[in-house]
Amino acid sequence: MPSALRIDQHDHTATVTLARAEVRNAFNDEVIAELTQAFARLGADAGVRAIVLAAEGPAFCAGADLNWMRRMADYTHEENIADAAKLAEMLRVMYECPKPTVARVQGDVYAGGMGLVAVCDLAVSVDTAHFCLSEVKLGLAPATISPYVIRAMGPRAAHRYFLTAERFTAAEALRIGLVHEVAPLDGLDAVVENWVRALCSASPNAVRATKRLVQDVAQQQINAALIAETVRGIADIRASSEGKDGVQGFLQKRKPGWLAH
Repeated sequence: MPSALRIDQHDHTATVTLARAEVRNAFNDEVIAELTQAFARLGADAGVRAIVLAAEGPAFCAGADLNWMRRMADYTHEENIADAAKLAEMLRVMYECPKPTVARVQGDVYAGGMGLVAVCDLAVSVDTAHFCLSEVKLGLAPATISPYVIRAMGPRAAHRYFLTAERFTAAEALRIGLVHEVAPLDGLDAVVENWVRALCSASPNAVRATKRLVQDVAQQQINAALIAETVRGIADIRASSEGKDGVQGFLQKRKPGWLAH
């Protein structure tokens, strides 16, 4: 089976590229495992001082892969707990990676893909990208990604976009703080290169300590108890009648029960 990722290292920078353009870089259990392993390995590599998360094709990440969603639709509550725990572990490993991380967002970001942007320290988006937290339309909730996305965009914006599932623009993502800069497609690499140059010119130990400092000081600490709570939250709602109906309706291209009347 071909790898879902492409990993390139040049000088002190590693670039991890989502390489499933044919499915809009949607993730499944294999992608989750590969991302977890990649960021753990690169985080421990003394030769790496910065990590860039990029993607191929027109979309950055469309959230969950449809085939993975089909399997999840029949999961028991216990299977949902185990499955969500792997996603939560991937997000934790990426967020707590001791090396600074940069999201290079070249296209649309949906649902779980928002978590990938939010766990990175820095994010630049192409000016044509759209963002969406679409979970409630499927009868679900963005539980597992919520600690990171709420930290990135703030609770007030999260109230709006978690609840309405509206699509919003890159300009709005910049306004609410989800991304730090917006650029045309041919300007993305220049922004990334400037950031990477700054990150690699600073003291590696100071960068590592300062990243940890920001995480420790900012609001509530993301700890095992909070992660366990988000895992239970997504497992509970996936196993609910509306959760199952919403996912099945999406997969079957029909309206869910709450829109059928």
